[in-house]
Amino acid sequence: MEIQSNFSLKNYNTFGIEAKARQFVAVHTVAELKTILEENKNEQKFILGGGSNMLLTQDIDALVIHIDLKGKKIIKEDDDSVWVESQAGETWHDFVLWTIDNNFGGLENMSLIPGNVGTTPVQNIGAYGTEIKDTFVSCEAMNIASQEIKTFTNAECKFGYRESVFKNEVKDQYIITAVIYKLTKRNHKINISYGDIMAELAKNNITVPTLKEVSNAVIAIRQSKLPDPKELGNSGSFFKNPILLKTDFEKIHQKFPEMKFYEVSETEVKVPAGWLIEQAGFKGKRFGDAGVHKNQALVLVNYGNATGQEILAVSKEVQKTVFDTFGIQIEAEVNVI
Repeated sequence: MEIQSNFSLKNYNTFGIEAKARQFVAVHTVAELKTILEENKNEQKFILGGGSNMLLTQDIDALVIHIDLKGKKIIKEDDDSVWVESQAGETWHDFVLWTIDNNFGGLENMSLIPGNVGTTPVQNIGAYGTEIKDTFVSCEAMNIASQEIKTFTNAECKFGYRESVFKNEVKDQYIITAVIYKLTKRNHKINISYGDIMAELAKNNITVPTLKEVSNAVIAIRQSKLPDPKELGNSGSFFKNPILLKTDFEKIHQKFPEMKFYEVSETEVKVPAGWLIEQAGFKGKRFGDAGVHKNQALVLVNYGNATGQEILAVSKEVQKTVFDTFGIQIEAEVNVI
């Protein structure tokens, strides 16, 4: 393990922002991670996974530890289910494809989400009617201060919409090293309730889809809407879809009857942030090298040499205009550093 100084993070964040780490090291085993933490107890530390859910607005004056733990395996199975473990540094999409190749069901709707496996519980990532909490069993995490390994169960993670204990009570205290998911081997619960998926399958004359066909449909939809970070810097959805009390929403809906919404409970509705941003006039709008993507208003993009501060300024302008127009506050899903 070599600790490097003044290290460029441009290739380690999907926005492609040029920022420097005061020090940088990649760890490939749990033992290496333990050693680095023990030997640098008094150093300020910054934990870096796939770099897909962050916006760097400044250099990182810390020791950046890149979690590059690899490996995946079946740990147990019965006739109906299989428990699979992935190390934190595995690319999420590659892991999803591996599960589908093995005919393990549960993750197919989350195909092509950027990032690594280790960050999936932090955000409780989700797409097209599924979330990590639906298949998550537990994760192992190393305590940064003591280097002890703790197992967090599904209940202990306190999952919510893009929320978990790792963003709240134990924020910055643990590094996730491995995650276990329980997936189906047969009688798969295929979820194609979203209109986009149904339309994509219908386009291909598929009426009883396989896991692979659902995954391919999701990939096709995402590729049509979302830019590839390798070609255009972005971090996927920049904003969360706001969840409103029905009583508050009804007042807004009277003023804007065309507003789209989805019921999430008896008392709450979710409003698509992309629709709000598009109606506010930002879809495809460019501010120098920073802008809002032309196909999906939820996505902020770096057209080449935008700084993190410039992209942050666009996000704040979007938030302000949406609030001024609709009276709805939209929050960033991306971590602003």
